[in-house]
Amino acid sequence: MRWTVLDSPIGEFSVANDGASVCGTHFGRVEAAVDEPDHALSRQAIAELRAYFSGDLTGFTVPVSIPRGSEFERAVWREMTRIPYGETLTYGEVARRVGDAGAARAVGVACNRNPIPVIVPCHRIVGAGGRLVGFGGGLPRKVHLLELEARVALQRAWS
Repeated sequence: MRWTVLDSPIGEFSVANDGASVCGTHFGRVEAAVDEPDHALSRQAIAELRAYFSGDLTGFTVPVSIPRGSEFERAVWREMTRIPYGETLTYGEVARRVGDAGAARAVGVACNRNPIPVIVPCHRIVGAGGRLVGFGGGLPRKVHLLELEARVALQRAWS
């Protein structure tokens, strides 16, 4: 696995690839991370993340693979990728969409175990009534990501 670190508006953000796809992201610097992408996939991922953080990209195209996780977690992670840019769903809504209406807490656990945050947008899942609860990267990062997407979505809708 190759790790590259990006200096982003939410702090250092590390991205891993396995040569074929992005297979991990991490808030902060991973010890093995390099500052300059040394692989085409790393360059693509970093370029897309920079464009995302600047408000120029609303959908990632870099290939992603998640080689682990329970069937339920993988269903939740797939559902995360279906939440439109600038929008949110509650943990309960995601639970219903993956076929287990009573599994809102399990959705929260799956969000916490998401191995590719930001690219697989777990930040778009909020508590009942839109409350901001829990985020592996910390609530200030979640707020930043949601505000960025809301601002860009509004700018695009009004232009």
